[in-house]
Amino acid sequence: MSFFDKLKILFKKPKKPVVKPKKLGKKPPAEPKKLVQKPRKPEKPTPKPIKKPKIIKKVPAELSGVILAPQITEKTTDLSAKNKYVFKVSSRANKSQIKRAIRALYGVKVIRVNVVNIHRKARKIGRTSGFKSGYKKAIVTLVPGQKIEVVKGV
Repeated sequence: MSFFDKLKILFKKPKKPVVKPKKLGKKPPAEPKKLVQKPRKPEKPTPKPIKKPKIIKKVPAELSGVILAPQITEKTTDLSAKNKYVFKVSSRANKSQIKRAIRALYGVKVIRVNVVNIHRKARKIGRTSGFKSGYKKAIVTLVPGQKIEVVKGV
C-alpha cells in the first residue's frame, strides 16, 4: 500500500448511518377523558350570630381616664346612622386602649378606631391673646346591629 492510499483511507469521509424508517402502525385507541365535576361552592354562608360582649361592671384603672366625653354635634349624629360614634379621649390614649375602654363602658364590639388630633388654635379677646386648647378625637366604628346610647354630659 502506498503512502497516498493510506492518506485516502485516513481522510475518507465517513458514511452516514442508515436510518430505518419507523413503522407507522396503528396506535391503540385512547381512552375517553372522564369529566370530573368540581364540587359546588355553597352559596353565601349564613352569618354567625353576633355575641354581645359582657359588660364589665368595674372599669380597669388603666382605662378609667381614656374616654373623656362623647362629642355630640350635627355631624356626629349623622355618623351614628353609619354605626360610627365620636368621643373626646385622653391625648395619651392609643387605639387599642380606646377600643378596650369602649367595650368595657358600653359593652359593644368595636370593629375600627380612627384617631384625629385637633391642634390648639390661637385666640384673641381684646388685648389678651391665648390659645384654645387642642384635644384628641376618636371615631369608633361598631359591628352592624349594635348601638351606643350617647347622652350629653356622660
